[in-house]
Amino acid sequence: MSTTAIEYYGTGKRKTAVARVHLRPGTGEMTLNEKTLDEFFGGHEALKMLVKQPFSVTETNEKFDILATLHGGGVAAQAGALRHGISRALCVFNLELRGKLKKAGFLTRDARAKERKKYGQKGARRRFQETRGRKAPGPPQGPRG
Repeated sequence: MSTTAIEYYGTGKRKTAVARVHLRPGTGEMTLNEKTLDEFFGGHEALKMLVKQPFSVTETNEKFDILATLHGGGVAAQAGALRHGISRALCVFNLELRGKLKKAGFLTRDARAKERKKYGQKGARRRFQETRGRKAPGPPQGPRG
């Protein structure tokens, strides 16, 4: 498979979400899982802004078309993964943009993830409820005590 168009690739991750991002020179059109940005994120304006941050920091607004495949996690984690993937792809496009993106913190993989459940506990930190009943009656007491 050979493509004549120039394409820059980047993978982004956040929690359990993974974004595979392809940047192509274009007009700023975003296709995420075969949907537009507005269809994919709906009314989440903050998430739409989060996704566009790498372009505003590097001043490359509307210079690239984005084709991305996202899976895993929730919408917020997917937005974070997409931002990470776009930032990595922009570094492949021009290594000089790396400084701006790194300073903004977009190239750092956010390592925070769900803490595992521990045995002997209800969850990661929550303990089982303790029972505080009456003391069980012991053997019958004699005259001494």
